[in-house]
Amino acid sequence: MALADKVQNLIEEFIEKDTVQAVINFTSGTDNDNATVDKIAAMFGYAGDFSGEDEQKLIESFQKNLKLLIEKTWVEKSDIALKEQILFQLEKLCSDTSDWAKTYDVFLNVLSEAVYLMFGQQTKSDDFGEYSLRIDPGFGIFWWYIKSLPTSAEWPVEKCRNAVLLGMYFLANY
Repeated sequence: MALADKVQNLIEEFIEKDTVQAVINFTSGTDNDNATVDKIAAMFGYAGDFSGEDEQKLIESFQKNLKLLIEKTWVEKSDIALKEQILFQLEKLCSDTSDWAKTYDVFLNVLSEAVYLMFGQQTKSDDFGEYSLRIDPGFGIFWWYIKSLPTSAEWPVEKCRNAVLLGMYFLANY
């Protein structure tokens, strides 16, 4: 059984198959309908919408929580510069979301680097998805979602926005 299949089978122990399919449809295609986005949001425990004041509060909560996680993570001396760089990128990311396509790329980079700081070299291994599910299913499901996203999306702005806000929601409440 391929590693991706193994992780997907493990994911299905925690979330329903139709939710898994919604993530697959959203991340691999052009599906951006409200029902799909709502199903993914519900997977993370969100039942609202990402508009107006709610969007700004979400971005602020995401920034505060991720900043706290990064600041509280103990790192080797060799990773101090990386930690400072991530904090700088996080500030920049959250202060300007006017271009969601650009924000998408920066968001994925900040998350990858932040998770590396928290978990170290383990994040580079092929079995990190399975490992993260076993130590914290909520985080594992989030990481599976993030790793399901294309590294660079040629998507409409609204879909990039939805992809980022879905990920932000999880971390805003982690």
